[in-house]
Amino acid sequence: MDNISKRKELQTSINEDALYTKEELFLAISTVIDPEVGFNLVEMGLIYDAVCDEGGNVQVTMTLSTKACPMHQMIQQWVKESVERMKDIQEVIVEVVWEPEWNITMANEHVKKALGG
Repeated sequence: MDNISKRKELQTSINEDALYTKEELFLAISTVIDPEVGFNLVEMGLIYDAVCDEGGNVQVTMTLSTKACPMHQMIQQWVKESVERMKDIQEVIVEVVWEPEWNITMANEHVKKALGG
């Protein structure tokens, strides 16, 4: 089964019995720091969504600040590993999307201020 099929299957199985909430997943992902700017991916607004079903299967939808990011695969792997460290997680799919395109207005206020946005 390819990632798109797995994502659709996971999204249709999400309900109130999810093992973790979006907020709990975002908290785990917030341990991943963008090495170029020193802020975590959540506060930068690079994590668009994260869902977990009752079986511990997780789908993370994210982007990067630029398509030319040299750390693309490493950052994607770090996100996956940050969620895999959570108790009872079975599978993690991290999808990088380019729409909507990231811009500084998506970041938290302190990130915007620090980066001049």
